[in-house]
Amino acid sequence: MYRFDVITIFPEMLNSVLNASILQRAQKSKKIGVRFHNPRDKSTDKHKTVDDTPYGGGPGMVMKIMPLARTIKAIRKRKKHRIILLSAKGARFNQKKAQELSQKYNHLIFVCGRYEGVDERIKYYIDEEISIGDFVLTGGELGSAVIIDAVSRLVPGVLGHTESNQDESHSTPGYLEYPHYTRPEVFDGHTVPKILLSGNHPEIAEWRKKQSKKT
Repeated sequence: MYRFDVITIFPEMLNSVLNASILQRAQKSKKIGVRFHNPRDKSTDKHKTVDDTPYGGGPGMVMKIMPLARTIKAIRKRKKHRIILLSAKGARFNQKKAQELSQKYNHLIFVCGRYEGVDERIKYYIDEEISIGDFVLTGGELGSAVIIDAVSRLVPGVLGHTESNQDESHSTPGYLEYPHYTRPEVFDGHTVPKILLSGNHPEIAEWRKKQSKKT
């Protein structure tokens, strides 16, 4: 089983996303496992505080290092794990990275920041920072869901057909996925390309290859 652990103070943000469709079936069949961990559970004060004002002044609040570090230590069990902080400063996530994470590891731990960010000392407890794009979100939860989805579909057995992810966009450098069509053959005057109706599979394969380069 490929395991995902998400450290977040808002696990409810991810429940509907990660417990539907293909990801739900993958969890039920034990191809993947997803667990949430609230760092408040590792906070020692009576209010279960996970944030505080920044040293040096400035707006907003910063997530405290102690609850996050304690949570990471409690769930860092498997040998082939990778601890990822979702961060606008991180390296850009792409399909190549998804493939790397799916093949080199069997356990990803995500640290989801909030507020103005996370105490910089988190760098001593993580392996890398990843960003899903050049924009700012309110927290790391949605970014972790994107990565979990992208990696999960590369885990053997998660998709219905082993070929399903082989010809997808970005799977091969320089190629995007070719166009798809299904019934009806004609709709509002728009027709399916004749080559796809020919039954000539070598020519169809060549057409799809050319379309992948064009798209």
